[in-house]
Amino acid sequence: MKISLLVIGKTDAAYIRAGIEEYEKRLGRYVPYEMKVLPDIKNSKSMSEGVQKEKEGELLLGQIAPSDYVVLLDEKGQEYNSVGFSEFVAQKMLGGIKNLVFVIGGPYGFADAVYKRCHDKISLSKMTFSHQMVRMIFVEQLYRAMTIMKGEPYHHV
Repeated sequence: MKISLLVIGKTDAAYIRAGIEEYEKRLGRYVPYEMKVLPDIKNSKSMSEGVQKEKEGELLLGQIAPSDYVVLLDEKGQEYNSVGFSEFVAQKMLGGIKNLVFVIGGPYGFADAVYKRCHDKISLSKMTFSHQMVRMIFVEQLYRAMTIMKGEPYHHV
């Protein structure tokens, strides 16, 4: 199985990029993984929230194949602890899914068409994080999930 993280806009903060790169490097030992960074919507400041979500949705949906299993990182999604998230990913791996795609939307969330295309929604926390921080937190949790599956000592129960 391949795992992708689909995001809009590059990561500006060097310290966050460094954290993401560290966990992506570690992840490479366990599973094929990539982060796909889509360009920011141009002139978004002059758009309404709805128009911006629609344009971002078109970009996101253009990167998702019909066979992809899509999971949105969404504040209204299912919350898991780290072991539960590991079990979620393991279930997808054992279920024969070829491409598991996690998606982080723009600042206003997802367009209705993106919600309709997804299979699951996951919330990382009841707290709100910047979109850039979510990237690093997610990649760390994905790495943690892999170490839990392998019974490695990174995660202390």
